[in-house]
Amino acid sequence: MPIQQSDVLYTAVATAENGRDGRVATDDGRLDVVVNPPKEMGGNGAGTNPEQLFAAGYSACFQGALGVVAREAKADITGSTVTAKVGIGRNDDGFGIIVEISARIPNVDAATARDLVDRAHQVCPYSKATRGNISVTLV
Repeated sequence: MPIQQSDVLYTAVATAENGRDGRVATDDGRLDVVVNPPKEMGGNGAGTNPEQLFAAGYSACFQGALGVVAREAKADITGSTVTAKVGIGRNDDGFGIIVEISARIPNVDAATARDLVDRAHQVCPYSKATRGNISVTLV
């Protein structure tokens, strides 16, 4: 169920100029980056790109969700990392993205790590937003 406007705790605001070949900045000035298409897509690759920004946000959000489920399970995730790989390519209606989320959780066994990652995927807001829309693989 979607949240209601009255339930919003924080709203991030970013504005793009010139799309994939320009600049993106937040209203508070904390993020102000040049964006350029990667060389693989015919760009000069001089700046960051939307896929890198999405990967950064998704990995940070998923790591936060991992922390929530680990606390509930009383599992030690000290030293853990989450990496998001975001791919872009052509599909039937233009372009689409795919995501691979991999987590390294050194202080738990493989079965516990898998359970934590699966549970984090259920509560992570990015995972909820993408569910049913794009392919997300958990590693």
